[in-house]
Amino acid sequence: MDAIALGVFASRIEAVCDEMGAVLRRVAFSPNIKDRLDYSCAVFDAQGELCAQAAHIPVHLGSMAYAARDIVSKISWAPGDMVVLNDPYLGGTHLPDITLIGPIFFKQRLMGFVANRAHHADIGASSPGSMPISSELSQEGLVIPPTHLLRNNVEQAETMQSLLSVLKNPHQSYGDFCAQISANRRGLQRLQELIESSGMASYQAALTALNDYAARIARDATKDIQDGIYRFTDVMDDDGQGNEDIKIQAAITVSGADIQVNFEGTAKQVAGNINCPLSVAAAAVFYVFRCLMPANTPACAGSFRHISLSAPEGCLLNAQRPAAVAAGNVETSTRIVDVITGALAQAIPEKMPAASQGSMNNLAMGSTQSNNKNAWDYYETIGGGMGASALYNGLSGVQTHMTNTLNTPVEVVEMNYPLRVNEYAFRKNSAGEGEHSGGQGLLRSFTMLDDIQVTLLTERRSHAPWGMNAGCGARGENMVNGKKYPAKFSKVLKAGDYLSIKTPGGGGYTNS
Repeated sequence: MDAIALGVFASRIEAVCDEMGAVLRRVAFSPNIKDRLDYSCAVFDAQGELCAQAAHIPVHLGSMAYAARDIVSKISWAPGDMVVLNDPYLGGTHLPDITLIGPIFFKQRLMGFVANRAHHADIGASSPGSMPISSELSQEGLVIPPTHLLRNNVEQAETMQSLLSVLKNPHQSYGDFCAQISANRRGLQRLQELIESSGMASYQAALTALNDYAARIARDATKDIQDGIYRFTDVMDDDGQGNEDIKIQAAITVSGADIQVNFEGTAKQVAGNINCPLSVAAAAVFYVFRCLMPANTPACAGSFRHISLSAPEGCLLNAQRPAAVAAGNVETSTRIVDVITGALAQAIPEKMPAASQGSMNNLAMGSTQSNNKNAWDYYETIGGGMGASALYNGLSGVQTHMTNTLNTPVEVVEMNYPLRVNEYAFRKNSAGEGEHSGGQGLLRSFTMLDDIQVTLLTERRSHAPWGMNAGCGARGENMVNGKKYPAKFSKVLKAGDYLSIKTPGGGGYTNS
């Protein structure tokens, strides 16, 4: 296959994912999807290997890429099927991220799958926003094993009703489910057109060529890493259940073109919800190495053929049921990035940045009355400082690494919820100093206009984002009515109460 034809094919299959995302955003009801863009779309082959993905959420896409093969191999597929799931131990990440998978058939032959994953602020958890201070999976909401939501293109009413029955705002949730179905249907339509225009044999040959091409680019991108073993250790602040300074340790072994990442020495799974399945750890590892690759590297399985990883069963990064995982997907994944970055900095310091803010600053809120017809759930992540690099200062007030969402506009917050945004600004003097300074964190503060339950799952409140031979970024702070609160807490705030979140800054960088 010549280079031009391969380039055209790569663009066409990636465009399928882009269009799926556009449909999902336009049709969805909730601010989490239509405003924050907390969703991801991808195409897989018949074996569940990643073929293409849009530039959406790294933690969604990397985990789907790692787990899809196992998911699709256990289901008997037929045309018109669509399967829904969120079980972290059966291919999901954490319960709010709900995945829909649909198969593509061509001339009665299974050719692959389309999938999208979207964050639902309400999944029936023990606290509004479905990001509770939990100690086991059952407290985090409705667990959905792979289940048929559509058969022969017909919605399975009993399945849909069982999903909606535990949610506070079933009308909005149903709209989001329908948006996900519509996105997959558009993806199936476009993929069908691509296969028809290419021909079955040519389509499969193009996928093989695409993966081989991506593998060559990926290996070339990491060729400057000398053979050796590179180690790094960092810690999570706490798990919300009294455990502190929880260790994440990695050893990266480079041998020729092959790279192995071993998390031996990482702390055992904990009582709190910062545990994660191995698929989330894989997403963070893949993300860091993807950042070393050129922008035009195809987003397919071939990009990661030369990278393998392992973590002991029952450790923080390979947790076993029924461990709680709500914050693992968001907070622990960001610390894994810091650990992999820190290890690689020993080999290629000129290419690796200082630590970024190291938290998604998860804010979940909602009404205190679960049976009220006006019940509502809200969730957002808040940006902070990006770590500086050998060439640039870190960006200020941005989502970093494993999240790629937008902020929720002030107008959207105040129009939809009983909240007033008092301040939304860069956090002065929060950037790590050096030859290149880190980015500044953010200050985001709210006044409650009603009684509201608030849950914060945050990190880098005890341990600052580290610099590269330079200053650390400022630690984050959580404040209620001027009083400092811990990194993870849940509390009912009364009307008139004031919540302030100061996010961490990024570490500075100085050439050694």
